[in-house]
Amino acid sequence: MNNNEELSNNINKTILFAMKEIQGASGWSMDRNRPYDGQIQTDSGERGKALIVGLTMRDMVDCMVRGYLATARIKRENPVWDDVFSIDLPHFDPMAMMQNAMCEVEKMMGIYPNVPPLI
Repeated sequence: MNNNEELSNNINKTILFAMKEIQGASGWSMDRNRPYDGQIQTDSGERGKALIVGLTMRDMVDCMVRGYLATARIKRENPVWDDVFSIDLPHFDPMAMMQNAMCEVEKMMGIYPNVPPLI
Protein backbone atom coordinates (compact mmCIF):
# COMPACT_ATOMS: atom_id res chain seq x y z
CA MET A 1 0.00 0.00 0.00
CA ASN A 2 1.49 3.36 -1.00
CA ASN A 3 1.25 6.57 1.04
CA ASN A 4 -1.73 7.94 -0.92
CA GLU A 5 -3.73 4.72 -0.46
CA GLU A 6 -2.89 4.64 3.24
CA LEU A 7 -3.86 8.31 3.66
CA SER A 8 -7.12 7.72 1.78
CA ASN A 9 -7.87 4.66 3.92
CA ASN A 10 -7.23 6.64 7.13
CA ILE A 11 -9.44 9.50 5.93
CA ASN A 12 -12.25 7.06 5.14
CA LYS A 13 -11.95 5.46 8.59
CA THR A 14 -12.01 8.89 10.25
CA ILE A 15 -15.11 9.94 8.29
CA LEU A 16 -16.92 6.70 9.17
CA PHE A 17 -16.01 7.14 12.85
CA ALA A 18 -17.25 10.76 12.80
CA MET A 19 -20.51 9.75 11.13
CA LYS A 20 -21.13 7.09 13.77
CA GLU A 21 -20.43 9.65 16.51
CA ILE A 22 -22.87 12.12 14.96
CA GLN A 23 -25.53 9.45 14.60
CA GLY A 24 -25.10 8.32 18.19
CA ALA A 25 -24.77 4.78 19.41
CA SER A 26 -27.98 3.77 17.68
CA GLY A 27 -26.81 4.81 14.22
CA TRP A 28 -29.52 4.68 11.57
CA SER A 29 -31.43 1.95 13.39
CA MET A 30 -35.21 2.17 13.38
CA ASP A 31 -35.50 0.40 16.73
CA ARG A 32 -38.24 2.20 18.66
CA ASN A 33 -36.26 1.77 21.90
CA ARG A 34 -33.18 3.59 20.63
CA PRO A 35 -32.16 6.66 22.67
CA TYR A 36 -32.82 10.26 21.64
CA ASP A 37 -29.13 11.09 21.55
CA GLY A 38 -28.89 13.40 18.55
CA GLN A 39 -28.57 17.16 18.37
CA ILE A 40 -31.29 18.82 20.46
CA GLN A 41 -33.06 20.47 17.49
CA THR A 42 -33.31 17.27 15.43
CA ASP A 43 -35.75 14.38 15.35
CA SER A 44 -33.07 12.21 16.94
CA GLY A 45 -32.72 14.67 19.86
CA GLU A 46 -35.11 16.46 22.21
CA ARG A 47 -37.27 17.73 19.35
CA GLY A 48 -37.92 14.16 18.26
CA LYS A 49 -39.48 13.24 21.61
CA ALA A 50 -42.62 15.29 20.93
CA LEU A 51 -45.70 13.12 20.56
CA ILE A 52 -47.80 13.71 17.48
CA VAL A 53 -51.21 14.73 18.79
CA GLY A 54 -54.43 15.75 17.09
CA LEU A 55 -53.56 14.78 13.52
CA THR A 56 -55.25 12.28 11.27
CA MET A 57 -53.49 9.93 8.86
CA ARG A 58 -54.56 12.27 6.03
CA ASP A 59 -52.99 15.20 7.89
CA MET A 60 -49.75 13.22 8.09
CA VAL A 61 -49.84 12.51 4.35
CA ASP A 62 -50.46 16.21 3.69
CA CYS A 63 -47.42 17.06 5.84
CA MET A 64 -45.28 14.56 3.93
CA VAL A 65 -46.44 16.00 0.59
CA ARG A 66 -45.71 19.55 1.78
CA GLY A 67 -42.26 18.46 2.99
CA TYR A 68 -41.61 16.73 -0.32
CA LEU A 69 -42.63 19.80 -2.30
CA ALA A 70 -40.68 22.18 -0.02
CA THR A 71 -37.55 20.09 -0.59
CA ALA A 72 -38.07 20.44 -4.33
CA ARG A 73 -38.69 24.19 -3.81
CA ILE A 74 -42.23 24.01 -5.17
CA LYS A 75 -44.23 26.50 -3.13
CA ARG A 76 -47.98 26.63 -3.46
CA GLU A 77 -50.63 27.32 -0.84
CA ASN A 78 -52.70 24.42 -2.19
CA PRO A 79 -50.43 22.02 -4.07
CA VAL A 80 -51.94 19.56 -6.50
CA TRP A 81 -50.93 15.93 -6.86
CA ASP A 82 -49.39 16.64 -10.28
CA ASP A 83 -46.77 18.75 -8.47
CA VAL A 84 -45.53 15.63 -6.69
CA PHE A 85 -44.81 13.84 -9.95
CA SER A 86 -42.98 16.82 -11.49
CA ILE A 87 -39.97 16.51 -9.16
CA ASP A 88 -36.58 15.50 -10.57
CA LEU A 89 -35.73 12.68 -8.15
CA PRO A 90 -32.02 12.23 -8.98
CA HIS A 91 -31.42 15.69 -7.46
CA PHE A 92 -33.63 15.14 -4.43
CA ASP A 93 -32.42 15.02 -0.81
CA PRO A 94 -34.51 12.48 1.15
CA MET A 95 -33.15 13.62 4.54
CA ALA A 96 -34.22 17.20 3.79
CA MET A 97 -37.66 15.89 2.84
CA MET A 98 -38.03 14.13 6.20
CA GLN A 99 -36.92 17.26 8.08
CA ASN A 100 -39.30 19.44 6.08
CA ALA A 101 -42.17 16.99 6.63
CA MET A 102 -41.60 17.01 10.40
CA CYS A 103 -41.61 20.83 10.39
CA GLU A 104 -44.98 20.63 8.61
CA VAL A 105 -46.23 18.24 11.32
CA GLU A 106 -45.13 20.73 13.99
CA LYS A 107 -46.90 23.54 12.12
CA MET A 108 -50.12 21.53 11.90
CA MET A 109 -49.86 20.74 15.63
CA GLY A 110 -49.27 24.44 16.41
CA ILE A 111 -45.86 23.88 18.07
CA TYR A 112 -43.52 25.05 15.28
CA PRO A 113 -40.67 25.71 15.80
CA ASN A 114 -40.35 23.10 18.51
CA VAL A 115 -36.97 24.30 19.75
CA PRO A 116 -35.88 26.17 22.86
CA PRO A 117 -35.72 29.97 22.51
CA LEU A 118 -32.35 31.53 21.72
CA ILE A 119 -30.52 33.08 24.64
